[in-house]
Formats: sequence, C-alpha cells, structure tokens
Amino acid sequence: MASKNIQVARHSYTINYEIINPNLENCMLILHGWGANKEIMKKAFASHLSKFKQIYVDLPGFGSSPLDRPLDTKDYAAITKEFLQAINQSPDFIMGHSFGGKVATLLEPKNLILLSTAGIVTQKPFLVRLKIAIFKMLKKIGFGKFYSLFATKDVAGMSKIMYETLKNVVDEDFRDIFANTSSKTLIFWGEGDRATPLRSGKTISRLIKGSQFFPLSGDHFFFLLHGKFISGVIGSEVGETC
Repeated sequence: MASKNIQVARHSYTINYEIINPNLENCMLILHGWGANKEIMKKAFASHLSKFKQIYVDLPGFGSSPLDRPLDTKDYAAITKEFLQAINQSPDFIMGHSFGGKVATLLEPKNLILLSTAGIVTQKPFLVRLKIAIFKMLKKIGFGKFYSLFATKDVAGMSKIMYETLKNVVDEDFRDIFANTSSKTLIFWGEGDRATPLRSGKTISRLIKGSQFFPLSGDHFFFLLHGKFISGVIGSEVGETC
C-alpha cells in the first residue's frame, strides 16, 4: 500500500493506492463505487486478474484518501488522471463500479468495464423530492447546517463535505456521455440491483455503441459473487494486450 500527493487546479489531494503484479505489462485501473474503497474491489478481482497489473485506489473521501472540499464526477476524473500521470501509468483497461463507473467512463480508456454503473437518473419519489426542496430553501436562508435532518439513512454519519459531494454527483445524467463513448465496453449488472436497477444497465448498453451486456445474479455488489467470471470475460472478449 502506498500514497501519492498530487495537485489539481491548485488543490492538493493524497491518494491511497496499491499495485498488484507491478511488473506485468497488461494494466488495469479498478475504481470502487460510492461508500466503498479499494479493498472491496481487491476482494473481488485480485486473485482472478493474474495476467494484469492491477491498480486499486481509494478515491478522495473514501478509504484512506482524505477530502476537504466537495467535488463532482468530473473533478474525480481529473484527479484520477493526474494521479495516473504522477505514478507513470497509462492503463488501457479501466473498470469501475457504480459511481466509479462514471469516473471510468470520463477517463475514456481503450477498454472500459462497467459494473452496475450510475449515471441514468430516475425519478425520485415525491416525498424525497419534497425533502430536497425544503433543504435547498433552508440552505438559501442560512440553515444548511441542519442538513443531517434531511439526510436519508443511507448517508447517516457522512461528513458534510461528502454529503455535498453526494448531492453533486447523484443527479448527474450521463446519457450523452455514454452515447459518445468510443471505448470498447463490457457491462456487467446485478439482476436484483435496487440501487442502480437492471433497466439502467440496459439503457447504458443501448447508448454505448458495440457494448456487450451481461446480467448476473445478485444485488448492487453482485461482482463479489462473479469476480472469476467477469475476469474471464475480460480476458476472452476484450483481450489481454494493452
């Protein structure tokens, strides 16, 4: 495990990361989703991607990578790009889960692997939309410090910086970005995923020209059950030459 200090747009970030099989040529960057860290991705794939140099990172605000200002997904992509340059790595394969899939897509790799990726915005229930509207009104008149009263159980204990970051990224519509993606793309999805429903995966697959779609059993973290299969498809369908 290592860390790298980088600077993007006059802001400094410390990125915690680990490289497995550092002497191999085939190179893959693997990005976790919201609320997770590199360890969950290592658990799923480290033993199965034996022919790849694997780069696992804690994105800012997650795991052991700190964050002191709110970001959006484009910020995360810019930070990740600068990080890769700082460690002198140019992966032709980038895999991302959920929020990490949005970051991976923005990095425009030659080969893109998406796991239950976010980016297709669906209509929120009325009570959720009402709560958001009330919070925005209170924030305008100086009562934003009471954000925790309006946060769902999914963000309990989250710092205000990460809550603001979540608000920045949760409603980003990536339809146009997916439609203009030229990466060779494999898409894997949990059939029982309730965080990013299966229909979102089918939409992304339609938008990304030439992509392949693999629905698999499981929920949002289905890849923990199917790491070996996913790794095998990456090897056989995408190829193992960077």
